[in-house]
Amino acid sequence: MTSYPNSSSPAGSGAAARTGSRTGRRAAGTGRKRLDDDRREELLGRLQAIVLAEGFAGLTVDTLAARLQCSKSTLYAISSNRHHLVATALKSFFHDAAERVEKEVAEVADPAQQIAAYLAAVGHQMRRMSVACYEDMLDDDLTREIYTVNSLAATSRVRGMIHAGVESGDFRAVHAEFVSQSVGLLIDGIHSRELLVSTGLSSGDAFVELSDLVLGAVSKTAR
Repeated sequence: MTSYPNSSSPAGSGAAARTGSRTGRRAAGTGRKRLDDDRREELLGRLQAIVLAEGFAGLTVDTLAARLQCSKSTLYAISSNRHHLVATALKSFFHDAAERVEKEVAEVADPAQQIAAYLAAVGHQMRRMSVACYEDMLDDDLTREIYTVNSLAATSRVRGMIHAGVESGDFRAVHAEFVSQSVGLLIDGIHSRELLVSTGLSSGDAFVELSDLVLGAVSKTAR
């Protein structure tokens, strides 16, 4: 997972620019309301909770303002339009999730258990996201790009762990790159929804299952 800086300008400027023209983007600059950091984080946390629980395809700025009991100008102080509000909320989620995952991994000493802990922690964080939100995220160009960046980061993180464990002798003698790429393909299958459709698992549950699979593949001791 990628730890994003807190920002109201999501990654993916090309997709953002295209969507912004369709959704009536407000121009940033003079006259735009300013929020103090505490108020911004409080609203962003509540916005994130709505998006994660319900998805966002049907959300409007009017609806969000009513539910968050604030003005639309207050929401525009977080991000310039409804599309970017959602993207900012999701980036905030992945930023928070990345910090939680790495905190869990740091508490594990055994290299094989570290990989399992990492993937399981990713799964536990993804369980915070409803099926509706996951579907909406993958159906939208900008938010899908945000998720893709995080999927690639997870693949890269696991690949590095596997190579390091094989080279240090902590793992049994497996072909590190083969195992790494296999994990990458499975993460791609979760990302594309192909594995989720065929197994009936949620994305979070799939990552937890993947952690057990990888642990069995690299561990020197029988499980």
